[in-house]
Amino acid sequence: MSFLTIDTAYLRLQESERLGVMGTGRSLLGAVAAIVCCLALAWLSTSIKGSPKKYEVQPWITVPEYRTEAARAIDAYERLMDRYMDLTERNLFGVSSDIREVAKTLDSIDHRLTQLCARIARIEKTLGIEQPPDSIEGTSQSVPVDSKQGEESPAPAGTD
Repeated sequence: MSFLTIDTAYLRLQESERLGVMGTGRSLLGAVAAIVCCLALAWLSTSIKGSPKKYEVQPWITVPEYRTEAARAIDAYERLMDRYMDLTERNLFGVSSDIREVAKTLDSIDHRLTQLCARIARIEKTLGIEQPPDSIEGTSQSVPVDSKQGEESPAPAGTD
């Protein structure tokens, strides 16, 4: 029976070729085969890669760190203390320069007083005026300024 079936199939094939029906059947068969191959290829490519897709995203936007109110208050206090220390340093520098100027002025005054005392002593000596017993000449000229504050300078002789 199988011989008969093959023979009949062969006869039908020859007849269909003669009629031109088989050309459209082959092209239809080729199109179906191509579609099946494409579908198989698509199914295999998705099954190889895996179904869930993961994407790695690298953000370009930076978010500032979260800070508590206490941290902000501490930072503000530190900035305030830095400003206060800078202000104090500037003021102390100004006071230091003022003290230097005052010290120079006092040294200049002390030098002039020493010259005046020497001049007055020469004048008194020339005129023959005796010096009072609590004269400044007996004391040292290098006495600190603080110790001289409590003393009063003696009045010049002959001004009474």
